[in-house]
Amino acid sequence: MILFGESLNVISTKIGRAFKERDPKPIQEEALEQKELGMDYIDINLGPAKKDGHELMPWVCQVVQEVVPEIPLLLDTSNIAAIEEGLKVVKPCAKPHIVNSIMARPERYTEMLPMAAKYEADIVALMWGPDGLPRDENERAALAVELLYAANEAGIPNEKIWVDGIVTPVNIQQQQCMSLLNFQMMLEDIAPGAMSTCGLSNISNGPPVELRPILNTTFMVMLGRYGMKSVISDPLDKGLTAVAKGERQDIVDVIYKTMDGEAPDISTLDKELGDYVKTVKVITGENLFSDSYLDI
Repeated sequence: MILFGESLNVISTKIGRAFKERDPKPIQEEALEQKELGMDYIDINLGPAKKDGHELMPWVCQVVQEVVPEIPLLLDTSNIAAIEEGLKVVKPCAKPHIVNSIMARPERYTEMLPMAAKYEADIVALMWGPDGLPRDENERAALAVELLYAANEAGIPNEKIWVDGIVTPVNIQQQQCMSLLNFQMMLEDIAPGAMSTCGLSNISNGPPVELRPILNTTFMVMLGRYGMKSVISDPLDKGLTAVAKGERQDIVDVIYKTMDGEAPDISTLDKELGDYVKTVKVITGENLFSDSYLDI
């Protein structure tokens, strides 16, 4: 699994202050830490950046590339002008930089797709349509067909597109977890050659903090089984990174068996693996989510 590090983000107090004060040190320390922790890409998230994004994004890109020039970047802001200014200054890497993201809304993609094509960037195609979040996998599929057709027409082949079907919090919209899994299963037929990604930590945005790692890791493995190529993840979650890099096959095996309806008897497992069985059953909707589901 390819990992996009999520923590160079304006919502971080330390990073947000560094952005505002144009202080390169915390930004470069974060970039170097993400490299050390095994991130394959670094996501630079400025948020809306309405006021000064056009100046801030190129500055941050240059600051990051001073210390990790070999790591490709995701340029992440709703300010289109800021993304283009960043694309103008980024130095080439072994893999293309990525525009994160382009919504399935004509007023966004008609401007952003030609821009991404001009700079030969990859794109994250976000399944957020005119009506907001799709209700199910079929609406996701319809948006994917529309957006990827427009991307192809703009000169962006499927091989440069990372489709994001959108992850939602399991404690609010539990059924959406299976909807995304079903969409992921459909994606190869809808968009041959396209890649995929997601904001993984959204599934655990709301549940108690101690549940976040196991929810994130379990859903990553489940999505990966159906072809998910990458996730935007927390670099500090070393357990998740170990699973993503193939170091915990025991966890993968128990998740797959549970997905297949062949869950081992929890009494025969240690607590760690037993908790993964419980988590799969929550994500699939077999069991209802509660903050105490691991204790039941």
